[in-house]
Amino acid sequence: MTPKTIIEKQLTALSASLAPIREEVFTWAEQTIFLKWGVLSRSRFYCLDCAHVWKPSYPTTCARFTSCPACAGRLKMMPYNQVHFKETEYFALFERCAGFQVVRMIISRKHMKKNFIPTYFHKEVMQHWISPAGEVRTLARSTNAFAGTLDAWKFYSPLEIKPKDFVRNARFYINPFKVYPQMKVLPILKRNGFKTSVYDIAPHLLFSSLLSDPIAETLLKAKQLHLLQYYLCASRQNIRRNWQAVKTVIRNHYKISDVPVWEDYLELLRYFKKDLSCALYVCPDNLSEAHDHLVKKKRDLLRKKKLRDLRLEIEKAQKRYASDKKRFFGLSFRDGQLSISVIEEVKDFMAEGDDLGHCVFTNEYYVRKDSLIFSAKVCDKSVETIEISLSRMEILQCRGMKNKPSRHHRQILQLLSQNLYQIKERMKKRKPKIISR
Repeated sequence: MTPKTIIEKQLTALSASLAPIREEVFTWAEQTIFLKWGVLSRSRFYCLDCAHVWKPSYPTTCARFTSCPACAGRLKMMPYNQVHFKETEYFALFERCAGFQVVRMIISRKHMKKNFIPTYFHKEVMQHWISPAGEVRTLARSTNAFAGTLDAWKFYSPLEIKPKDFVRNARFYINPFKVYPQMKVLPILKRNGFKTSVYDIAPHLLFSSLLSDPIAETLLKAKQLHLLQYYLCASRQNIRRNWQAVKTVIRNHYKISDVPVWEDYLELLRYFKKDLSCALYVCPDNLSEAHDHLVKKKRDLLRKKKLRDLRLEIEKAQKRYASDKKRFFGLSFRDGQLSISVIEEVKDFMAEGDDLGHCVFTNEYYVRKDSLIFSAKVCDKSVETIEISLSRMEILQCRGMKNKPSRHHRQILQLLSQNLYQIKERMKKRKPKIISR
């Protein structure tokens, strides 16, 4: 994109004036951000880090990790054997320039082959420029639009200024694996609570929030890191709405074990008109038990109050639910005995909540416009309920009995991830236009 405004021209010129990344930074990355790998081939172990080859006494005992006798590295064993191996990671570099905080994003690749020393490739692919007011503008290289990955960079292309709506692009949210420890950050960021760690949050999002959002600053200074991560990274969160309860948590130095469950628990407290400034309610000793107790209490109360009208209410809710989600009905995936399908009836939400002891019905998940709810079953028995965000196309929650993951959790996540494209295809479908004559 050609820079047009004054700030775009200024950032383009400042980017060109940045010093090249020093060789010692790349050396640090090669030693720090990559794993050490090994491979078992023809009853011999090959160290892909120092090219040492040896024949172990008991090869079957080294299924996942082993130690190289030459370089003493702890090697993670490759699950397959082939000629070439490659590992890709991102790391970030923090700099200051003309009053801006700069986050430089570098992609690093490690190319490995048996009997050869690994080679490395490093390239700066993106820069985030954060003003003292917290506004972020990004320069990035072009990508191959027809590639199967979002970061298929065209390394020969220049760093170009991106429009403001680039924040809606998935590449904007790339989170580096590590940050170079020699950091240059704005004094105002240090004043607002930043020290050295980004707490697994994309650095530019953390910096922007610390400069523009007092809630993020308060959470960081109070060391409520789980809440901070949830506030900045979760696509659906209500920290601002629940701020009174959050302040109670901060005052009592309470650590929340599961923030999504805690927010659901707060909705239940509101339903029962409890005081969200009272630590007795907001900071339970056992969050899971307190949540399940209120879920059961609300479920029993609803049944006592609305036993006669429940059928009529479900029928009305079913019409609204079918109107919103009908295009997804019939969508299902299968892997052996595991089947995952869209919940099509509101009454099935109630059955799902009863079977697994969670709040998918009592908190009316079928009303949420941006959510699509699936039920995972093994041998026709519900094992987990999954919530997917339609706007971000990501899995928000995947919970089994009493909000705990089942033993099929990993298989469910893998099967869903492989079939998210089918949901996208259903979203692209439009109702046919009626041509009036």
